[in-house]
Amino acid sequence: MPHPRRRRLTPLPALLALPVSLALVACGGPVEVDVPKLSAADQTACDAFLDDLPPTFAEQDRVEIEPSDAPARAYGDPAIVVTCGVGKPKGFDLTSSCEQADGVGYYIPDEQYTDQEADLTLYAAGYRPRIEVAIPASYRPGAVAAAMSVLAPLVSEHLELVEPCDDGG
Repeated sequence: MPHPRRRRLTPLPALLALPVSLALVACGGPVEVDVPKLSAADQTACDAFLDDLPPTFAEQDRVEIEPSDAPARAYGDPAIVVTCGVGKPKGFDLTSSCEQADGVGYYIPDEQYTDQEADLTLYAAGYRPRIEVAIPASYRPGAVAAAMSVLAPLVSEHLELVEPCDDGG
């Protein structure tokens, strides 16, 4: 399943064949996000969490998403996408090492952790509902720490800790 923040690149000849109006819609339009299936309780928690997110995130302004009612928010271009209600990330279990910020553990897949050129996805994976933050490489490393510290109080307030991750210490 493709990740919501990744877009397939259209070859230039194919792009030039598009009508101008379609090309304009594709550029600068809403950020397309996946819509996870949520229980009523998870939907309520996600709504409260997302409603408390600030209008700017990692120094980026909020941008529109598609569908507009998805449990997500997007910021900047390329977009940093915060999604609530995602599934358990591949590789996460009780022994997973996590980065801690203000008492909240965030799981970062090992292969993304050290490669500063890679896009990064961090998860408040031990919480229900889970959140995912997709951060394009162009915002690293500063946006990662900023995201964790901005989100921590909101995660603690709105989401339930069900599976803490190891802080490595």
